[in-house]
Formats: sequence, C-alpha cells, structure tokens
Amino acid sequence: MKKKSPVSRSGRFNRGPAADVAAFSESISFDWRLWRHDIAGSVAHATMLQKIGVLTATESRAIIAGLDKIGKEIAAGKFKWKPELEDVHMNIESTLTERVPAGAKLHTARSRNDQVALDVRLWLRDEITSLLGEIVRLQRSLVALGEHNADVIIPGYTHLQRAQPVYFAHHLLAYVEMLERDCERLWDCYSRVNVCPLGSGAIAGSTLKLDRALVAKLLGFVDADGKVQLTQNSMDAVSDRDFAIEFCAAGAVLAMHLSRLAEDVILWASAEFNFIKIADAYTTGSSLMPQKKNPDVAELTRGKTGRVYGNLMALLTLLKGLPMTYNRDLQEDKERLFDTADTVRACVRLMSAMLQHTSVNSFSCLAAASDPALLATDLADYLVQKGMPFRKAHHVVGAVVALAEGEGKALNQLTLTDLQSVDKTFGRDALGVFDLTRAMAKRNLPGAPGTKEVAKQLARWRKLLS
Repeated sequence: MKKKSPVSRSGRFNRGPAADVAAFSESISFDWRLWRHDIAGSVAHATMLQKIGVLTATESRAIIAGLDKIGKEIAAGKFKWKPELEDVHMNIESTLTERVPAGAKLHTARSRNDQVALDVRLWLRDEITSLLGEIVRLQRSLVALGEHNADVIIPGYTHLQRAQPVYFAHHLLAYVEMLERDCERLWDCYSRVNVCPLGSGAIAGSTLKLDRALVAKLLGFVDADGKVQLTQNSMDAVSDRDFAIEFCAAGAVLAMHLSRLAEDVILWASAEFNFIKIADAYTTGSSLMPQKKNPDVAELTRGKTGRVYGNLMALLTLLKGLPMTYNRDLQEDKERLFDTADTVRACVRLMSAMLQHTSVNSFSCLAAASDPALLATDLADYLVQKGMPFRKAHHVVGAVVALAEGEGKALNQLTLTDLQSVDKTFGRDALGVFDLTRAMAKRNLPGAPGTKEVAKQLARWRKLLS
C-alpha cells in the first residue's frame, strides 16, 4: 500500500492532490529558506507544550534534539526536500515525526497559518538587521570618499544644468542623509515585524492554555524595555502582511535613493563629465567597441529599482481583495518579499564596494567648478548687501550675464566699466565675488556646502558611523 503524505492524511480526503495540483501549489521551491526560523519556532513551541503538560520532558528533549539534527543536515546540504510535502513546515515536521514518534504532538495548538506568519516575521527581523548593517557600510563608503577628496569642488546641478558650486563631499553627504532616513524607516518597520503571532492557530486560537508570552520571550519578541510583543487578534495575526508591505515600501524608497546615486555615478563617470574613475573590477567592456568601459554596477542598481517597485505593487494587489482570514493567495507573498530583500541588499553591497574602488579626477572637477557663471547668485547677493532688493538684483545680474554672452566673455572677464554699464551699484570689489575659494568659505549656514560646514558634517558622520 502506498504511503500517504502528511498533507493528505486528513480524514476528510480519500486521496492526495493530483500531481499537477501538487506541482502548482507547492512552495518548498522558495520557502525552504525559512528553515532556520521554522525550527526555532518549533523549538520554542515544544518548550511551551512541555510547560503546559502536553509534552513530557523526555518528549520535548527528543523533539528538540531531532529538530537540531535536521537543522544540521539542512545546513550541510544533506537534507532531501520533498515537493510533494508542499512547504518547509511539512518537510521538517514529516521528517521529525518519522524519526521521533513524539514529533506527531508538535503540531498541537498550531496551524500552518500562524506558523508561516511566525517564520516570515523571524526571517524578516534578521533581514532588516543585516540590511541595516549593509546601509551603514555604504554610508561609510560615501563619507570616506568625501574625506579623501575633501578639497574637491564640483558644480551642483538643477535641471541637470550647472547651478552653484558645492564640495564633492557635500554632494555625497546628501546620500548619507537619505540613507539615514532609510535606516529610520527600517527600524520603525522592525517594531511592527517584531510581534509574535504564534498561538493564533488557524483563525481562532486554541482551547488549550497556551503560554504565548513564553514563546515570544524565547524567540525574542520583546521591545526595548523587555516587554513581550504579542498579536492581539487571532484573525488579524494569521492574515496580516502589513509588515511585509511596509518592508517592501521601505525597500522601494531605499532602491529609489540608490538609483539616484547610481545616476550621478553614471554621469560623473562619462567622458563628458570625467569627474570620477571606477575601478575595472566594477565595470564591464563592450562586445564590439574595445575602448568602452561601462558602469554596469550603477546601471544594474538603477534598473533593479523597477523590480523592487513591482514587488511592492504585487503585494498591495495581492492583499487588496482578500476576505478574512488566511487565504492560500498569501503563499504568493514570500517570493516578492524575498526578492525585495535580496535585491536591495545586493545593490547596497555592490554600490558600497564600487565606491570604495572609485577615484576622483580633481582637475576635471576644478575645471567645471571654476565656471564663473556658477557664482552669478553670489553676484546678486553682493548687490543685496549694497542695499538693493533681491528681485532687482536678480534682474541686474541677469542683464550682466546677457552682456557677457553677447560679448563672448566669461562673467569674471567683464570689467568694472562693463558691470557699471548695467548698474552703477557695482563697485571695485564686485569682481572679487568670482574667487571660488572665498565664495565657498562664505557658505557656512547649517547644512550649507561651505568649507567649515562640510568639514564639520564629515566629522559628525564619521563619529556617528563609527
């Protein structure tokens, strides 16, 4: 007689699912990666079942030892996953029950509904922690690149047109600030991930006197004050995937920031800008044009942002029409969640490594930053200091720019006579505005790209990230 799989042992059914249905519904091909968390949850559940008298001490020890052995086999790549058992939960439980008779008691007061909710939360906690570490390393790479090129000035851009001069480090620190907000979002998300759903059962909890708080403590579901964090509604607990959506949303914002950084890197590495040089190990060549050196890490980071956005939209769409409580549709959450975590972590890691192997062409940067047109606003500020209303000063300097263009001169090549032909307010000191070093030294408002302020910000971030 053919042995039935645990999935089809229910007395309700005479036989297991058809082969094509089993293949269509299996999730072990992707949820196997939850195995560590599934085992950890089962160990905590077994410990609790012993405490309330469902398991004897001997049975509990045997189950925990059996789970530990299975975990070692999986880690060593010796465990055989069986697609016919559908998912990670049944694969582990089935193997345990075959080896340890008491394993048949492990599923007491537990459903795959609250079990998978637990596993995903445990997995995501670890992913968030690891991702935060990756982001900090990227921030350090940005700060280090800025510190190594602390004297480099580049044009700042609006509308991708040269606007005003900024220190290269100031530009990099803008991304450090963005990434810090990403860290804050992830930590905030973590607080809602860090809530234990186990004990909710399939939908309505259990009639047994479970000690949910013990399980939560064993699995680290506590807040900063050590207070146990438990879900408060069994129906919500098994159907809630808000925490996954929130993570994917935070991941989408992070991916957007990485994409913007990637775009700057791509522009700076082009021959037209020539501000930076990326090491060969983080670029690729062309199959046809031998001279090409392409910034593929940055381009792929920019491109992968689309899939991260797509994962968020997929999860939102998945959840939008589901009635309470658990529905099999929720099986589709994991691949999208896994992909977002994998993608953003890879992008953060590779961008960090690429920046660590990037050098700055200070001569090209200085040549671009020395464009006197970048200091046109400083010339308007000069007139404001002479008592002229800014709107008029803006108009006057615009006329000066038009004069220079008409004569084919740079702004700093105009004479005092030229300036005074536009407005008599200009004095002999007006042309001193175009001294780039002096101009940068004057920008010392909090958050401005002034010489002292940028040095202060680099020092602040070095300390924060240490």
